[in-house]
Parts: sequence; C-alpha cells; structure tokens
Amino acid sequence: MPGLLPGRVVRVEHSGSIISGVYQREPVQQMIRRGMLELTGASDPVEAWRIFFQPGEVVGLKLNPVSRPYVISAPEVVHEIIAGLESAGIKRKDIVVYDRYKVEFYRAGFDKWLPEGVRISYAAEQYDDIQHGMAGYDPDHYLDMQLTLPGFDLSNDRARRSYAARFITKEVDKLVNLCLLKHHQSAGLTNALKNLSHGLVNNVSRSHSSPMLNACGSFIPAAVSIPVIRNKTVLHICDAVKGLAHGGPVMNPNRQRYVWEHKTMMFSTDPVAMDRIALEELDARRVAIGMKRVAEATMDADSQFVRMQPEHIDIAGALGLGVSDRKKIDLRSFRLG
Repeated sequence: MPGLLPGRVVRVEHSGSIISGVYQREPVQQMIRRGMLELTGASDPVEAWRIFFQPGEVVGLKLNPVSRPYVISAPEVVHEIIAGLESAGIKRKDIVVYDRYKVEFYRAGFDKWLPEGVRISYAAEQYDDIQHGMAGYDPDHYLDMQLTLPGFDLSNDRARRSYAARFITKEVDKLVNLCLLKHHQSAGLTNALKNLSHGLVNNVSRSHSSPMLNACGSFIPAAVSIPVIRNKTVLHICDAVKGLAHGGPVMNPNRQRYVWEHKTMMFSTDPVAMDRIALEELDARRVAIGMKRVAEATMDADSQFVRMQPEHIDIAGALGLGVSDRKKIDLRSFRLG
C-alpha cells in the first residue's frame, strides 16, 4: 500500500444492482468488470486481474460479517471476485476466504454459498473481551503500542501488542480487501482501512474500550502499517451497493432505518484514498437524512462514543499508506444503468 496506483479511486454505480433489497448478479458483474478495467487501464477483465495476481499464488479474500443480516459481504460480489481470480490463473484451492472469528463467519452463512473448493480461514473461534489469545496469531508480526485495556500493565507484552493473524503471515501471498460502506461508532467510518486493522490482528478492544477511551484514530493506521499487512494487501474493493449511515457496525432491528441502497462499488489499490471518498459518500447520506457529518456528530441513542475519529484517514495518509489529500485523489466515476 498504496500499491500500483496511488490516489486513484474508481466509482461505479448501477441502478439495477439491487432490487427490493436483493443483489442482482448481472449488474454486479458488470460493475466489477468495469471497475477493474477503469482502475487498471487493461484491455479486458482477464488482463485487469492478471496485473495483480499470477498463477501459483495463494490469494486471500477478507470478508465482513459484522452488520449481519443487513449489511454484510454478498455472494454476488464474492462470486465475481473469485471468478476474476480464477481468470487470472489462480486455482480455486489457492483462494482462501477469511474473517477473524469462525463463529461470525458461519453465522453470516458465508459457508453456505462459497464455491466448492475455496478454502476458509479464521484467526479465533469467537469474540472475547480480552483478545490476548495467540492460537491463530503470529508472534513474529505485531504492532507494539503503549495502550492497554484498563486493568492491564504495559509490562505485559500481550496487553500492549496486537499480533497479525497467521492467515495473513503464513497462509496467503496476497490479499483482496472486500470492505463495506458503514458508519462506525468509534472510528466514524469502517471501510478499507478498518476492515484490515480490526480484522487481521488481535487485541483490538483496547482501541475503543469505552465511550471516552477511544484511540481508533491512531490505532487503525498503526495496525495497517504492520509490514506483512501493508505489503500483501494489493487490491481494495468496496461493496457499497448497500450502506449503513449510522449506528454501526453491530446491528439491531432499530438501526435498520439507517440502511440505504447506494447502488455503488469502488475500486482502488490505495485504501486511504478509497476511505476519503467513502467518508464523503457517508457524509452525503447523513446530511440527506437530516444528520450531522461524522466529524461533527456527538453521541446519541444509536452511537455511544463521545466523539468519532475519522481522522484515522489523514493519519494513515501521513504514514504513507495512501493519499489523503482530496485535491490529489484521482476519482473516476461511471454510471452503468
């Protein structure tokens, strides 16, 4: 990161991508193929995928089940990404689909529609409050930050470190980051950067352990800067066919009113530039429904943190993970239907 094309973000919209709450396979396929072509400048979709992936590589695909059942990774999107990888010569047995918690992966039903032969991986069995377990994590790859959960001492290595999942350190050569457009109560936005920072390492609860103890602004870019994460993540695809404007990421039926059909996808090698555009889109939706922009909002019944921290985007830019300056971002927008 920021990859082959720093600052470039391709935005593709299709009015037929979702109908009555149901993703439509052919429009989604058209969006992904057009997005990959416009991102890379390739002459055909196969060439576009081959720019990033070569036969013999093992490729990971990071999904997102957290806002189930309303805004989660969709089979129509995942199937087309897998088809793209296969067109580049990646064998199905060399495609590994991942989320951090096994229980969440299966509760989201991802296993029920994944193509036969694709492998599944996870870092931990299920969520726990402390998150210091090491079973699925690599002791050689970590972020050391002088921040712990309340009650733990900085002399405790596991309390002040976040270790990268063995999935990213040992199991795959490259990663496709499939993120969603969602509000997050502590980070403001959960999109490309946060899908990596809180999905690929342990001990993340310390980054937002209470409404007042919120360090997402610094934790997210620091975690994504772990070299093995930064170097292996080559492509970011944002599924914004549906979005979540407020109350994220964990959902309850009352927050369903914040879900909207955005009918858009985005493509980039630069997670910072993508998140900058994603924040614009999220803010536009919030303003349209009478809410304040993320950076101006305070806590309410559906967002319990004193202040959200979308500044993780600018900090990530300052760390060299991508382009955060809006004036330097090359946004290319297309409407297919």
